Amino acid sequence: MNIVINKCYGGFSLSHEGIMEYVKLKGITLYPWIDDISKKIYGGKATVGNPFVSCHYTLVPQEEYESIVDKEKEEPVGVGRFEKSNALYFSDGDIPRNDPSLVQVVRTLGKKANGPYADLGVVEIPDSIGYEIEEYDGIEWIAEKHRTWR
Repeated sequence: MNIVINKCYGGFSLSHEGIMEYVKLKGITLYPWIDDISKKIYGGKATVGNPFVSCHYTLVPQEEYESIVDKEKEEPVGVGRFEKSNALYFSDGDIPRNDPSLVQVVRTLGKKANGPYADLGVVEIPDSIGYEIEEYDGIEWIAEKHRTWR
């Protein structure tokens, strides 16, 4: 089994190019956009490809997504309040690390797949092993699952 991990301080993240290649392989249409705060702070440098600008990825156009969020804000606070908007928001952190498409993106793009402060690599472990991804300050490794009690 192949698993993607981050091999440097920082944390797991994909570049814009990595995200777009992943969703292309999965047949997902994404709508990337920059929020108004980032535009105000970064001005002309607030572009979708800039790794230091927060880029949002949604499954519907920005206007539709923001309309859904506005409607959810009008509802009483409660469990599932943002259920619909959360379901329409795409985050690379939600991708299973053993997803074959993610492995393919990291292998194909190499360093171009790395998000800011990331150095992604693929680790191969036996298929029958239960595993966990452990980390310290963003550097990750694969550990075999075992039982623990406290």
